[in-house]
Amino acid sequence: MKLDAGLTGDLKNAAASAAKLESRGYDGALSIETSHDPFFPLLYAAQNTSKIELITSIAVAFSRTPMLLANIGHDLNSVSNGRFIMGLGSQIRPHITKRFSMPWSEPANRMREFITAMRAIWACWHEGEPLDFRGEFYTHSLMTPMFTPQDTEFGAPQVFLAAVGPLMTQVAGEVADGVIIHAFTTKKYMEEVTLPAIEKGLAKSGRDRSDFQISYPGFIVTGNTAEEFAANKTAVSKQIAFYGSTPAYRPVLEVQGWGDLQYELNKMSKQGLWDEMGELITDDILNEFAVVGETDDAVATFKSRFGGLVDRTTVSFAARDEEHKQAIMEQLKN
Repeated sequence: MKLDAGLTGDLKNAAASAAKLESRGYDGALSIETSHDPFFPLLYAAQNTSKIELITSIAVAFSRTPMLLANIGHDLNSVSNGRFIMGLGSQIRPHITKRFSMPWSEPANRMREFITAMRAIWACWHEGEPLDFRGEFYTHSLMTPMFTPQDTEFGAPQVFLAAVGPLMTQVAGEVADGVIIHAFTTKKYMEEVTLPAIEKGLAKSGRDRSDFQISYPGFIVTGNTAEEFAANKTAVSKQIAFYGSTPAYRPVLEVQGWGDLQYELNKMSKQGLWDEMGELITDDILNEFAVVGETDDAVATFKSRFGGLVDRTTVSFAARDEEHKQAIMEQLKN
């Protein structure tokens, strides 16, 4: 199992942060898109590391165009000597239309076409294929030598796609190199919904599971003291409640038989009762969404629960010291 960790969004410290993660033995450095651009930190990281994979987890696809991301993806993969992984996500309609002022419709179909269009552009640059992509949402039919990159030694980057529902998950299996599963996923949902959707997509593209990576962050509740454990438990319960209040994530709760909980959480969220929402997450619910226990036991439980299902993770366990942290990493990776 590969182990990834978050990269600071502070550009002034991105290079040092990436170098530190690499020196500690992490396999991937993740950059997210929240209050800062997700690509700039990885440019600094690429110039100050040599082995660690550089991943956006995630960058918002629908706020951009396939050509724009094809350029960025090519450049980051070239400057990092083939270590860039473009992790994409769709975001939700209000953000796309109201924050980015971009079109929104049929997200799964649009994402399939978006990634396929990027691959057509990369095939033009790296394999000399004529650019003639004409889809329902995107059209790319013009490319001249002046706008064609020449530094093609490392080819196109891998593409991961964030997904929760079965339609988007199937798209990931069909056109992406990996899927980023949401932390708000139980093992039952993963086995009954996520993995079958991936297999359906892989079959459609003529590939098998060995051609595909599954990344799953997961929730962990541990602590070196009773106070740390209690604080971590409260924080994770609130996070689970926050995600559970989102209508799009109701199917995850329904698989567990907790569909009605979504209505209650959603109602409380509209009332601003964020702290109180966490109190609805019982120990039974918490134990389905999170690995809970003493650190060393929790590490073993996580590997037992997900070791045969996922290929990489970003889980973080409370460690007593650097030596203990290194031991945890080795246990997870092996």
